[in-house]
Amino acid sequence: VQLQAFGGGLVQAGASLRLSCATAGRTLSNYHIGWFRQAPGKEREFVAARSWRRGASYYIDSVKGRFTITRDMAKNTVDLQMNSLRPEDTAVYYCSVSNWWPIIEERVISWGQGTLVTVSS
Repeated sequence: VQLQAFGGGLVQAGASLRLSCATAGRTLSNYHIGWFRQAPGKEREFVAARSWRRGASYYIDSVKGRFTITRDMAKNTVDLQMNSLRPEDTAVYYCSVSNWWPIIEERVISWGQGTLVTVSS
């Protein structure tokens, strides 16, 4: 499964961004979807995951209530809606797919190329 992530950019604190993860030829939401991020100088960390097969989702505490994973069936994308962005959300964001639930990095089968989100204070 080849993934492409896009939608990053430079925004001010408090703004919103919508990241999208796309693939061709497969229905993306048939997989368990995970979003990870890697801030400058830090290791990649898990952010959020959603499984429509399981009817489940989970988010790290720092993004709960601000980030939401949704899907656009017409576009075959899975999106990460990010609201009330903070400078500490600055990172390269990666989408991923897995057949393992809950998603862990070691069980990811495909990664998107990453999209940079920069939040200025």
